[in-house]
Amino acid sequence: MRMVMAEANPEKQLGRIHSILEKRMLPRRRIVRSGAAIGASLLAGLHLLAVAEPCHAQEPSPPADAQSSASPVLDYFRDWFAMVSKTQAEQPHWITPLVTVTPRLEQELRYDQFWQSRPEGQRLTNYGGGKGLELIPTEKTEVILGIPAWLSRNHPEDTDGWADETFLLKYRVLSANEENGNYILTLFMGFSAPTGTRTNSMDHAMFSPTIAFGKGWGDFDVQGTVGATLPDNAPGSLGTPILANLAFQYHVQRFFWPEVELNYTYWPNGDRHGNNQLFITPGLVVGRIPLWERLGLTVGFGWQIAVTRNPVYHNSAVLSVRLPF
Repeated sequence: MRMVMAEANPEKQLGRIHSILEKRMLPRRRIVRSGAAIGASLLAGLHLLAVAEPCHAQEPSPPADAQSSASPVLDYFRDWFAMVSKTQAEQPHWITPLVTVTPRLEQELRYDQFWQSRPEGQRLTNYGGGKGLELIPTEKTEVILGIPAWLSRNHPEDTDGWADETFLLKYRVLSANEENGNYILTLFMGFSAPTGTRTNSMDHAMFSPTIAFGKGWGDFDVQGTVGATLPDNAPGSLGTPILANLAFQYHVQRFFWPEVELNYTYWPNGDRHGNNQLFITPGLVVGRIPLWERLGLTVGFGWQIAVTRNPVYHNSAVLSVRLPF
């Protein structure tokens, strides 16, 4: 009877079977759906990790003024060359003479050498000339850190050795480049410490206040200095010599600067009281030849000739090599 009824109502029988199967498959569907959801979440997470930037890159950078105030020393050296270029753009663009110290502010490494012919057949070679590293630390100042010269003589024996250590501070008072007047006025204070060997030291600290000036007219310029050398105590045998220099230059083509210098010294006291000496120094300076970025090369050669009696030396060949930067 039941079989007959079942066969008589096939739709109810199929519905019952479908219901039973669905109840049995429900856990499996939930598992599949859960697995699919977990897999999708993992894939989304991996995608976010792959495209996301590091946390520190997303943090906002501090403002420029905060960075500057955090390291003033680093800021100074970062902006140093820009300051030097600005300072040099405000002054004439002449070349530094062979002997006369220029009133311009320069930044370079310099080496000079002199071959002097002295009385009684003595020949003295000066390696370095007391030059060294020249730096512009601020807009109106320059510092020269001299390297002690090595002095070598043909006689007497055992007199070779180091000269005294020298320093020079420049302060530029007035300046105008070629477009605005072409002139300059600078104050110097030189100093030498008695660090040399026995036969080559002055044995006193020496101070050298100096006024330096310059004026240009087109390709022609004049640069000069007037100063004195003062020992650290009474003048004594060294005296207080007064020194004056004038350099006349003419700019030819791009790199050539022929010049004539007058180098004068007068002793108002000391062992050479009343004496004076004057050298005429014709020469040629070639530069500034660009080498790499800011680095350049300047080379000069001249010949000093004494034109007064009883000079410290009769004549001298002069070589100067500089690397401005």
